[in-house]
Amino acid sequence: TCGCGRLERGERAREGCLKRKERAGTMINSIFVMSPTGEVLIEKHYRGYVPRTCCDTFWAEVQKSSSPQEVCPVLVTPKYYLIHIQRYNMYFIANVQMEVQPLLVTEFLHRVVDVFRDYFNEVSEESIKENFITVYQLMDEMMDNGIPMTTEPNVLKTMIVPPTILGRVASSMGVGGDKSNVASDLPEGMLSSIWWRKKGVKYTNNEVYLDIVEEIDCSIDTNGLMVTCDVSGEVLVNCKLSGMPDLTLSFTNPAIIDEVNFHPCVRLSRYERDRVMSFVPPDGKFKLASYSVCTTGQAVVLPLYVKPQIHFSGSSGRVNIMVGPKSNLAGRTIEDVVITIPFSKSIASTNLSVNHGTAHFDDASKSLRWDIGKVPKDKSPCLNGSVQLAAGAETPESGPTILVDFKIVMFSASGLKIDALTLSGEKYKPYKGVRFVTKAGKFQVRS
Repeated sequence: TCGCGRLERGERAREGCLKRKERAGTMINSIFVMSPTGEVLIEKHYRGYVPRTCCDTFWAEVQKSSSPQEVCPVLVTPKYYLIHIQRYNMYFIANVQMEVQPLLVTEFLHRVVDVFRDYFNEVSEESIKENFITVYQLMDEMMDNGIPMTTEPNVLKTMIVPPTILGRVASSMGVGGDKSNVASDLPEGMLSSIWWRKKGVKYTNNEVYLDIVEEIDCSIDTNGLMVTCDVSGEVLVNCKLSGMPDLTLSFTNPAIIDEVNFHPCVRLSRYERDRVMSFVPPDGKFKLASYSVCTTGQAVVLPLYVKPQIHFSGSSGRVNIMVGPKSNLAGRTIEDVVITIPFSKSIASTNLSVNHGTAHFDDASKSLRWDIGKVPKDKSPCLNGSVQLAAGAETPESGPTILVDFKIVMFSASGLKIDALTLSGEKYKPYKGVRFVTKAGKFQVRS
């Protein structure tokens, strides 16, 4: 009787949430997942059947564009709107027949991708095909009648058990085929005010880890001067704490945090008043907050320099690129450095050499990929050589825009510093670990 009552209360709460969101006009008819070749892998319908031929309009736009990034995120047709995102070379498309907030639909599609990655460790055509049943079960729980519902990975895992290698082997052998991975009861705490954390969590070792991951989006002109520079970041948490802990995260310089987006567990009123993040964390891994950095009045110091010299004359060109760390790193190493040079289609051949790392020229895309790896402290990696133009090709008026990728551990591009991470509500003293990571986002250097 108690279980039935709990289910009835859950259904009433679900219906109330649906009615409120339905009045707000947030409804998605169908969601499609397409492979890089245009094959429809998944089609999930929430408000009546929509033929998959609606994706033909989207794919025609992809075919007409020089790159998938140039396709408009919202396509308007006489019957519906197509809102899409592209991640991991896959296309996730929402079909909407009434006006909605496009960013809400986009955010939901990103949540779907994040949940797939959390469940399957990767998002690819193969992983989706191998886990068809789990994919549809997740999409059933994440949306009801076109209304986003449960999108918290930790809550979903209590409702739908993630697939395991042992489970796949047993299923292929026909063992345990009648056993469902869907829970028969609602998760504990689903109807409480702290619905994101289940009750009765216990750990032998209580630990909490924080990763502050920041990305630099930057554009540098031919004179080495910064044209634009934006820094955005995420606070990622891996929580392994028993009971119902209450955490408070404070920063030494919170004023530089701007346009912050919180996980539902964060008490917004407390942050607006004291500029601290107070929250009861979900169990496991989750994103506590994402933010942008207010760069007004302060210049962002870039961690490395890239000095390109690319000149064309007649039917050939000279290439010279030097990379090195700047003096503000305090001994930290720049890792995973990759330089990508998208040359003109008129390039016929290259004769390039490097003094560190490996360089590979792709003749199909006419792009050069220089894998440097870790930047050494005793020398500056250099790339030198020449390129030849195809017969009769026009000499390029300017050099290509160079794309830079890198990662630096224990370095904050924004200068953000954590003051304290305190715990209340429990008697134990947990182990706390904090790590800063700075990565390149859209980092471009004009030549």
